[in-house]
Amino acid sequence: MNDLAERFETHDPGAKKVAEKIRCDACPVMCYIADGRTGACDRYANVSGRIVRTEPMRLLDHASPRNGDVVPFDPDAPWDGSLVRQPFVTAIGSGTTYPDYKPAPFIVSQEVEGVDLVTVVTEGIFSYCGVKIKIDTDRHLGDETAVVRAQGEPVGHVTTGEYGSQMLSLGGVHHLTGGSKAEGRVTCETLLSLCNKRPVELTIDNGATIVVEAGKAPVIDGKLESRMRVGCGSATIGMFASQWRGLVDEVVVVDDHITGVVSEHQAGKVLDWEDTGIKVVGRRSTPGRYFKVAEPGLGWGGTNIEDPLTILAPWNEKKGARPGLSLLMVSTTGEQFAYYELDDALMPVAKPFPDRLRRSVELIEENCEPALCTVLFIGGAGGSLRAGVVDNPVNLTRSVQGLRTYVTVGGAPVYVWPGGGITLMVDVTRVPDNSFGYVPTPALVAPIEFTLRRDDYEKLGGHMSEIRSVEDVLAHGGEYFNDRRIEVPPRGNDWPLRAQLRREIR
Repeated sequence: MNDLAERFETHDPGAKKVAEKIRCDACPVMCYIADGRTGACDRYANVSGRIVRTEPMRLLDHASPRNGDVVPFDPDAPWDGSLVRQPFVTAIGSGTTYPDYKPAPFIVSQEVEGVDLVTVVTEGIFSYCGVKIKIDTDRHLGDETAVVRAQGEPVGHVTTGEYGSQMLSLGGVHHLTGGSKAEGRVTCETLLSLCNKRPVELTIDNGATIVVEAGKAPVIDGKLESRMRVGCGSATIGMFASQWRGLVDEVVVVDDHITGVVSEHQAGKVLDWEDTGIKVVGRRSTPGRYFKVAEPGLGWGGTNIEDPLTILAPWNEKKGARPGLSLLMVSTTGEQFAYYELDDALMPVAKPFPDRLRRSVELIEENCEPALCTVLFIGGAGGSLRAGVVDNPVNLTRSVQGLRTYVTVGGAPVYVWPGGGITLMVDVTRVPDNSFGYVPTPALVAPIEFTLRRDDYEKLGGHMSEIRSVEDVLAHGGEYFNDRRIEVPPRGNDWPLRAQLRREIR
């Protein structure tokens, strides 16, 4: 028997109370939990015969100084509200609306600038969820649609790249529940770590091994990435052609997507750049812009080359090539650069890099932003989650789509996709630390809050009898209430209650 099996027993439909254990109904696993032990998810525990959340419910104090410190709070001392002047009750640690259906764990009312607002909070169980990862690098990580693995199990795929970044799509219901048990477990574990801002090692079939951590630089095949490219080779030419005029005869900016050649480029022509007779291997798009000069890789400009001269064909003397002609070759990040001069046979020969060109290379580097990994949680809210907010769930969907209901995840602003349902996306770095959990079905658990005017909530068919004040919530808690913690929200987040007032589209 493994450690997990020793800690809990899952539900037998015909069973009653098992010995001194009690059943937790916070998710479909329905563990029987002994006193002092936790369930399979480690989120709920049996404390003296009562199922409670193991984590405290968290409130955000948007009035406190943003120094990143947790506001001191003594749960045993009387609370007069003096520390929290503008509290926002998040769903972190609140409990869930499972099983279908019962009202959300906390439906909280408070007046803001003369308007009575209601915030409905619950920890939603998401089987339909995943993460979108943006990795700032021009290095080739893997072909589009290539399988991404964690611990050897498939957890997602490479998707279409964006400007200066490679993109991954991980998770989704098919990886969570449609494959083997190991695939589902590892997918859930991977999503949980990424959403809670912990590092995860991923391997891409026939591609790179990367370490991804939200808000940190990626590590690609053991090398820490420092910057993302300033732009494609053509864009780099356009930005810096004037910096090179009069200092060098030719400039080639090597890039996997569009390699730029200054003498042919429109930017060069505007500056009356003379022809050099250069010939670039690849498919010419427009003057000075070349596709497919090499295969994608980890070398110069996201290509697979280590010697940039391999992308050049013989020079044409009739079109301006001459002995002594100077050539700068540089990558789109400025990390790789080299200087050459043509010999009597019109062959480029490497020369010491001249000081006159160093500033131009440094300028490319200065314009490159730091390389980061961005992790966006994406999930579809449905089922008991919506029923826990209103009697008729479609009313909540329409209110969210109509911008009358403001949605947050742990107090962080979200993007709600157009179209049917409530499909939301949030930057996990804007969510308080350790906000996400899991259930071993497997599924991810994310805090979600819905804020709207009280009169609108009533019109939607909300659970009006369950509305409570903030003071009452702090004093008496709720069904799974264990403790509470007050903390300062991550920098850059607006106060959700005021954000809802500003929308004012009634």
